[in-house]
Amino acid sequence: MLFLKSTTVTKAPGIYEVDIAAKPPGKTYGVFLATDPDNQPTEVLAALAAMGFHNTYSGGYTHKDRGKVLDLHFQKDGTDLFKGWKAEECEANLAAITSLFNGIGIQITPRVMSLAEAYA
Repeated sequence: MLFLKSTTVTKAPGIYEVDIAAKPPGKTYGVFLATDPDNQPTEVLAALAAMGFHNTYSGGYTHKDRGKVLDLHFQKDGTDLFKGWKAEECEANLAAITSLFNGIGIQITPRVMSLAEAYA
């Protein structure tokens, strides 16, 4: 679940927060979205699917300010060991993700999760 200060402000229509993160050692990234379940970002979701990302988690909750939130997690299999991404796949996939979100005005900063966060 992404940390949201408020559900009254969105980064783009239907999107409260975006996190692009990888478990250590950090070559295979996932896309984590906090969305408005009543105003889904259907074009973004379709673009992720077209890039080969599949939904691995979907869970809703009510934020402390009473706004509804739907957390969505997406992963894309690679050709490396355990379906991870090889270096060239990582570069291409991160470029595609960056282009998608830049196109709707969201700047992303891919990051590697801490061990505690990754395996909580």
